[in-house]
Amino acid sequence: MSEHLLSLVIFLPLLGAALLLFIRDERAIRWIALAVALGDFAVSIPLLTGFDSSTHKMQFVERYDWIPSWNIFYYLGVDGISVLFIFLTAFLGVICVLASWTGIKHRVKEFMISLLAMQTAMLGVFAALDLLLFYLFWESMLIPMYLIIGVWGGKNRIYSAVKFFLYTLAGSILMLVGIIALYFAAGGTFDIPSLMEHKYSFVFQIWVFLAFFVAFAVKVPMVPFHTWLPDAHVEAPTAGSIILAGVLLKLGTYGFLRFSVPMFPDASRYLSTPIIIISLVAIIYGAFLALAQKDMKKLIAYSSISHMGFVTLGIFLFNKNGVEGAILQMFNHGITTSALFFCIGLIYERTHTREISAYGWGASRVPYYTTFLFLFSLASLGFPGTNGFIGELLIAFGAFEAYQPYLIFLLIGIVFGAAYMLFMFKRMAYGADSHGHGGHGGGHGHDDPHAHEHKVWDVDLREAIALLALLVFVFWVGFHPEDFLKYMHVSVSRFIEQANVIKISASGF
Repeated sequence: MSEHLLSLVIFLPLLGAALLLFIRDERAIRWIALAVALGDFAVSIPLLTGFDSSTHKMQFVERYDWIPSWNIFYYLGVDGISVLFIFLTAFLGVICVLASWTGIKHRVKEFMISLLAMQTAMLGVFAALDLLLFYLFWESMLIPMYLIIGVWGGKNRIYSAVKFFLYTLAGSILMLVGIIALYFAAGGTFDIPSLMEHKYSFVFQIWVFLAFFVAFAVKVPMVPFHTWLPDAHVEAPTAGSIILAGVLLKLGTYGFLRFSVPMFPDASRYLSTPIIIISLVAIIYGAFLALAQKDMKKLIAYSSISHMGFVTLGIFLFNKNGVEGAILQMFNHGITTSALFFCIGLIYERTHTREISAYGWGASRVPYYTTFLFLFSLASLGFPGTNGFIGELLIAFGAFEAYQPYLIFLLIGIVFGAAYMLFMFKRMAYGADSHGHGGHGGGHGHDDPHAHEHKVWDVDLREAIALLALLVFVFWVGFHPEDFLKYMHVSVSRFIEQANVIKISASGF
């Protein structure tokens, strides 16, 4: 079974989606989707327990002829960079099903099928070692995500879904051009490890790097490619927001780690300064945007722009602390922001408003919910002892090592991060005045922002289990980061070697 473990992890959700086609009972559909997601998570655990962290080489490799005439293979494998994200994706699949249990009330079958199909596509992106296979998985994510936003989203769901689709598709088309150029430049191969070893002219590296950069920058999203994100997050159902924040944003930064830097190191170093500047702008600009929000879902969406700025900064510092901090922060952001979107989804189900001013009674009426929100808010702002602190600390070490003035921008971003998270929590839990009322303007057509107070109930067992599972990783990474960092040490050292090797051929474009 270990010979086909990756294929099993990737395609088990798709098999579950196929099974759901023949089920009509909505209750059975939910339980089968949960069983499939739990099974997929269970199967992903041996990837970690059986992973050899002493080598940078690909493990759990599967390679079979697919289209031999074009030198295309069904080629899978994981290293210390990708293995954590397959585990994270499988784990968040369970959280997404639990988050949709009561929130999705119509077309439950179609929703769960879209969710499981999306899971297969995301897992495939992290495991693919053939560039065309990678592209197929990458593009396969578009349709289910479009449906999740466009069918089960909010009142502006069609606009948001189309905007997400067009932004992502535009970047993907440029990446396809780059893939075709790579195929011919490398002598007719889509083999990713081989493409990493090939030498390309500097001009070729620049142009193909930029083609890939646009696709990855849209996914991250980096400023100024970020405008699709708040619309998509606000309109998406809770599970859609968890997928977007927890996994989809990581695919862009994973692309930089897997393709841009190892394949085009000279172009990466040449363009690193403008990318670092964009990252620093994103850290502060995203935090400012978050501070200005009155909708708590928009606030968390804009905070993702700031947090992912830390990640892109860490990657392009090209030192061990920076890169390891970036990878760990990708994992941390997937946990923490998914948890915050889950919390927002729970309270929205009860009150049907996301306006921060509509709350202020959290601590008195839903104390357990408020406790969870408080702990995840602390993790998001990087409080010591939580996962967010470790990731930001490593990136800060890397920034200090590379160029000390970067720390000024990091510190400003961290301070503003604390400001917007505490702003949101304080007004939700205790309100703007001593009576616990946060103001007026409930939003979503409700004249009285407190009209739903009497209907509010605290977290139930299903919600508590999901939130506790997420909380485990907040403190596990916070207190024992080496349990996660050990997987990436050797692979990151190899990544830095690749980034510093000159790979310019003597040929022209």
